Amino acid sequence: MATLFSRKTKFSPYAYSLLLLKFRPRSEYEIRKRLIQKKFTPEVTEKTISLLKEKDLVNDQEFTRVWIGSRIKKPFGLRRIQQELKTKGIKEEFIREAFSEIKSDYKEEKVLADLVKERWIKLKGIERRRAKQRLYGWLMRRGFSYEKILEAINQL
Repeated sequence: MATLFSRKTKFSPYAYSLLLLKFRPRSEYEIRKRLIQKKFTPEVTEKTISLLKEKDLVNDQEFTRVWIGSRIKKPFGLRRIQQELKTKGIKEEFIREAFSEIKSDYKEEKVLADLVKERWIKLKGIERRRAKQRLYGWLMRRGFSYEKILEAINQL
């Protein structure tokens, strides 16, 4: 029984995982990483992950869909969302599958054009060249592609 508890926490690995999941959905990789950080043994970590998957509390396919949906609402570019999913340990096949489901509904060019118009109004008092630079940088950080950004800015 002593192996179920870390020296740094009073929670069992399962209880700690539930605490993490209380705040937001997490990928299997994220849960595993956090359990290892809390010094739970690899065996206990794997048993906990198996239990969470068995109870369908950790499901990377569903996590991918939920994450994409929440990030599109921000709105972020598909490139950034894809990179975030990779850092969360999501398999490439899950990412491709989820993107293929949303591609028909999500028109990145229209979202980008709307963002450019909205942001351009906020940059009204700034010199045109400098405003374009700021707008370009802001959109790049949001994960839109270079070509699409240039196209949207040139349509101003």
